[in-house]
Formats: sequence, structure tokens, C-alpha cells
Amino acid sequence: MRRTLSVLSLFLVVPMLFAQEPSKPGGDSAYHPEPLSGMYSFLKEGEFVQIDFEEGSRLTGFISRYGDLDSDRGAFLDLTFSKGEYSGDKLSFTTKSVHGVWFEFKGRVSTDKTKQPGAEGYATIHGTLIEYNEDKDKKTSAKSTEVTFKSFPHDMTAP
Repeated sequence: MRRTLSVLSLFLVVPMLFAQEPSKPGGDSAYHPEPLSGMYSFLKEGEFVQIDFEEGSRLTGFISRYGDLDSDRGAFLDLTFSKGEYSGDKLSFTTKSVHGVWFEFKGRVSTDKTKQPGAEGYATIHGTLIEYNEDKDKKTSAKSTEVTFKSFPHDMTAP
């Protein structure tokens, strides 16, 4: 009788394990979309944005870019996220200001089903990037651009 119950429970439990759908971003708070976290291209060759999908809906990361002011031209600058979040395929972030420049982004992440997770270009992030610049007189200007960031291969490390 005990063996019959064990076998019967196997027939009930095993199909349930395989029938469960994987969690999606913004759903299960323990979900960590590993294939989507990582480095993505930024505006210029050699620049990148590091994005990490954390538990819940928290998004962390930073932008590494070349400075374009007279005082920092050609220097590599890191602008960390001051705020970041995601829900489903939507994501947004705002960076801290470095030398009077900061960014705000709102967009969507998608994957190329023809590529393996972790492969170059497996994930793309498309949306609106706003670059803010504050001059010496504390006047702020903003420039909005539609952008697409493509994922780097996961075995690649930051320069």
C-alpha cells in the first residue's frame, strides 16, 4: 500500500514540475533573469552600459563612457544608476551626475530567439535615452535620442 502511494504521488508531482512556466521579470520576486543581466553597447564604440536585474523589480548598473567636456575629453567616466526598475519587459533607470552630465532611460528589453542566452546580441534594449547637461551657471539642457543597446557575450569581461 505504501509503495502504491509513493508511485501515485510521483505521477501527480512530476508532471506539475514540468508544467510550471518560468517566472518573468517583475513576477516572482526571486526571479533573476541571468541571460539579460550583463554588458550592453552604449552610444560610441568602446562605451557600454552594465545592467543587472535584481530580485523583485530592482535594476542596478552603470554607464561607462568617454567624457566629452574640455576637462574630461577622452577620459573614461562611470555613471552609476541612482534609480532603476523593471516590470515585465519594461525597464527604466537614471544615473548619478558626473561632471554635470547624467542620463535617464525608459524602454523595453527583448531577446532574439535564434540565439543562445549569453550570446552576443541575444538581448536588445530599445527606448528613449535623455542626456542632461548642467553648465557652469547651473542651467540644464536635455537631449532625447531613440537608442538600441545590444548585449555583449557573457564570457566577455569589462575593460
